[in-house]
Amino acid sequence: MPTLSARLPDSLSWPELARPLARAEDALARLDERLRTSPIRDGWIARTHFVDAVAALWLEGELVHIEDLVLHDAGMDIRAPTHELTRAHTVLRSRRRIADAAPGWALSPTGLEALRGREGESDPRHPQVEYPEPDDDGDETEPAFEPPLAKDGEFAELFASVDAAIAQADRTLAGERRPPAASAGERDPLVYDLDWDEDARLMQWRAVVDETRDMPPTLAAALAHEAWSAIEPLQRAPGLGRLLAAAVLRDRDKARAHLPCLAGGAKAVPRERRRSRDACARIVAELETIAAAAEEGLKQHDRWLLARTVLLRKLDGRRSTSRLPELIEFVISRPLVSAGMIGKALGVTPRAAQNLVAELALREATGRGRYRAWGVL
Repeated sequence: MPTLSARLPDSLSWPELARPLARAEDALARLDERLRTSPIRDGWIARTHFVDAVAALWLEGELVHIEDLVLHDAGMDIRAPTHELTRAHTVLRSRRRIADAAPGWALSPTGLEALRGREGESDPRHPQVEYPEPDDDGDETEPAFEPPLAKDGEFAELFASVDAAIAQADRTLAGERRPPAASAGERDPLVYDLDWDEDARLMQWRAVVDETRDMPPTLAAALAHEAWSAIEPLQRAPGLGRLLAAAVLRDRDKARAHLPCLAGGAKAVPRERRRSRDACARIVAELETIAAAAEEGLKQHDRWLLARTVLLRKLDGRRSTSRLPELIEFVISRPLVSAGMIGKALGVTPRAAQNLVAELALREATGRGRYRAWGVL
């Protein structure tokens, strides 16, 4: 395991660093300020979660169609989900969890344990449960509650099966793929390197992040991802390094209104520069990634805001009880929508959803006759 620090390479000169650093700082500040007062901020955030999750898999050489990810997230798959699709959905859930939590949660020990899918994780929006302290005799001050039926043996087998199902669902939602016969803390040696000390590597990575406290936020995020790539704390965590680098920007108050889409920005930087053997070139490439992500986000924001304005003009003369305003906001928040998704979100039938779509004259996105979906592209 390499030993790293947050010190910049000696060969990296200030003239080489100043221009990409200023561009990244400026672009990210302009996007965050635009989103702070934007009427489509929530829709922009919801849509870019999908875009960034697909980009994270693209960087690893896996192609996931964004339409499939949207439908899979809504529970309306039109085919059996692939392994790549489930991995993209894991990134999507991680992005949402980081974005919904407090700014520093993802970088804390509790947040990292939750994001890596370990047992005992806590919800970022709720405090941890405090258990009663034992008294001087070694007994708890308050006896634990024990259900009478379970104690007497009645329905015990049923309760045990329910508990097992809940535990399995929690592990699945956390991204774990542990075989049912494996005990807690045990991993399949065919999938994981058992000598890989994730705890020590995470501790080293957090130490590097702590050393960047006095640096500009974008430079700190660049060094955080550079350290993550070098240390490789987790063996199976697609896209998590860039999500944590985005969390650094949010924690340092550089991105207060959104979670930056660094995977999408990395697509604009050639792979040869992102994976260069020269550490200076990699750091500059990381700064260019942040700038590209912010500039693309600003461009897409203005385009979606214009599309929303055009759609709102079609509401002139409509009844105050019309569901069209809700449909417009829903369409802005998703890369595409189907009749089933609209019906579920608005509480209408699929036939009524198609009628609402016809009134807005939304663009058909799939080109299929048997299955249709619409969106603002």
